Amino acid sequence: MKLEVLRISSESDSSSGLVFDVTNGRRFLCYCLEDEFRNDKVMHETRVPAGTYNILLRKVGGFHSRYTKKYGDFHKGMLHVQDVPGFEYILIHTGNTDEHTSGCLIVGDSQENNQLMKNGFIGRSTQAYKRIYPPIAEALENGEEVTITYVDYDQT
Repeated sequence: MKLEVLRISSESDSSSGLVFDVTNGRRFLCYCLEDEFRNDKVMHETRVPAGTYNILLRKVGGFHSRYTKKYGDFHKGMLHVQDVPGFEYILIHTGNTDEHTSGCLIVGDSQENNQLMKNGFIGRSTQAYKRIYPPIAEALENGEEVTITYVDYDQT
């Protein structure tokens, strides 16, 4: 499975984007929000560098414990973006503003223009997560390679 994040707007405190499944063609999955672009990394305030990364299921840690309690058997492990230079524990999860990211990718079914809202805003995050998570987790559990490519359309 191949996922793609198209970053469309980076402002002073957040980056807005779109998530697609590009395994067979291009299928829109949801909106996304991350921390802002920075040339030099600032912990909890910088999005991951553009590039392609593998995703694995992370079955330890605080997020995993909370999501297991929240989602029960639906939850198979956190979607963990691997080997991001200078970053650890980059996850795909729910949230609403850049305050919920710490470099992670948060997903949602609605989005506010981050040019108007400093922290950006993603709405209906749990709804989007519950829709996009199962096929990704299933692919991983079946031994398929899952990748995510971040593309910066917001940088000149």
